[in-house]
Amino acid sequence: MLYDLQGEANMSPIVGILYSAVKENSQRLQSITEGMLQEEVDYKGPDNNFNSTAQLIRHITYVDLNWVYRMKEQPLPDSFKEQYGPMIDVNNRLPMVKGSSLITLMSNYEGVFTMLKETCTQLTDADLDKFVAFGHGNEKRATIRWGLWHMADHSRYHQAHINQLRKWYLNEQVGGKR
Repeated sequence: MLYDLQGEANMSPIVGILYSAVKENSQRLQSITEGMLQEEVDYKGPDNNFNSTAQLIRHITYVDLNWVYRMKEQPLPDSFKEQYGPMIDVNNRLPMVKGSSLITLMSNYEGVFTMLKETCTQLTDADLDKFVAFGHGNEKRATIRWGLWHMADHSRYHQAHINQLRKWYLNEQVGGKR
């Protein structure tokens, strides 16, 4: 199997390459979560004190959604904040998500990914130099280029957590602890 970061035909060259990094991780997220049962989607680790796959997918979705709107230089609509947010709860943790099906979580994620693709087709390579505010209080600034890279990196980071949850879950199933 050959791997390469090829830009999309309808995107500027560098935008397309960065988009393809996000796309690859999107495909990887779909692959590593394929076939999960609801119990596994909601599983929070051996001592029930880690973020579940559901929480992680929703978090990735919300982070990516925020970046899409930053790239569009538009505020995130309140309807999306209510549907996908908040970023963190009152205890500075990922909000609890329980009972959301993998199909729903991934469908929401794919919807945001589609918005990203549409947004990237409108960006030029020069747009990548624009600075946007981000962070919990918009106290940080980064280029759109960094934002696209961050989307790919952030997703892959949490995919490692999902892989670990899957290992623990399988070990508990095989070991008869459940």
